[in-house]
Amino acid sequence: MLDRVDAELISPLEAFMEALGGDLSMHDITATRTQLATMAEAEAETLPEITGVSSSDHLVPGFEGAPDLLLRIYVPENSVGPLPGLLWIHGGGYMVGSVAQDDFHCRSMAKNCGCVVASVEYRLAPETPHPGPLHDCYAGLLWFIKHAEQFDVDRERIAIGGISAGGGLSACLGLFARDRAEVKVAFQLLLCPMLDDSNVKQASEGLPDTLLWSRESNLIGWRSLLGKEPGGENVSMYAAASRATDLSDLPPTFIGVGEIDLFADENIDFARRLIAAGVATELHVYPGGYHAFEVFASQSTLAQQFVRDRDSALCRALGSDLSS
Repeated sequence: MLDRVDAELISPLEAFMEALGGDLSMHDITATRTQLATMAEAEAETLPEITGVSSSDHLVPGFEGAPDLLLRIYVPENSVGPLPGLLWIHGGGYMVGSVAQDDFHCRSMAKNCGCVVASVEYRLAPETPHPGPLHDCYAGLLWFIKHAEQFDVDRERIAIGGISAGGGLSACLGLFARDRAEVKVAFQLLLCPMLDDSNVKQASEGLPDTLLWSRESNLIGWRSLLGKEPGGENVSMYAAASRATDLSDLPPTFIGVGEIDLFADENIDFARRLIAAGVATELHVYPGGYHAFEVFASQSTLAQQFVRDRDSALCRALGSDLSS
């Protein structure tokens, strides 16, 4: 498998696996949450400081009586508004992750694109299965749009986006918002999104398994979110966006994924279906890239290209200038 990985991405991958003590496992979700949170805190100490962005935490009402949830708002300083906005949803296979782990990336997008970023702390599976995580994200979106003026945000230029499971939730959120027709979403930023609950078969001739996020982990993630075996009948499109039969009238969409990511095929297929439905869609497939390579190998040439593509697409969609 390593012979297919971009050369600059190998060393960061090996370092991450060594820090894990072998491999990323979801068999003990509680232990994995603790381990990854500790590692994220340690990594944060090594990342460059992003100045010119302030942040504040807000406890906002849950959806239709659900518990309150945290939104962390990132505002670029010395920017002239009204500004565009982005509701950001962190990754973690629907089971792990937090607002804190994506702090650097949210600050980076806020500064690079001159937009206000609202990062949502949604409840995790399996303790909170579908539709809880989606409802939390929708509640965050409603609050962000309702309070747009408080942060000098143009409510007509608010995007949604996320990575991995967060990308999957973003795609589901786009469908949910479209069908409820209460608010308008300007753009979808889907980074290696987790879309297809039927992608759980353990082996294929061309790609026996994948790095970082395996088919085994994927099965555990979908089982945790759905509360039943994935890949069967009666799975809602609001839980697994690939289940949607009608993708029309969705916001313009950016999808970026590594070539050897487990989600590559389902992401490419989703992009194809969006285009067929008349949705303006930009798809990037990065050769030699594994799952979330831009996070684990952020200093690599490929990761820097990914970030430029991501930020350029977001800025174009929201009508803001890309900071150099």
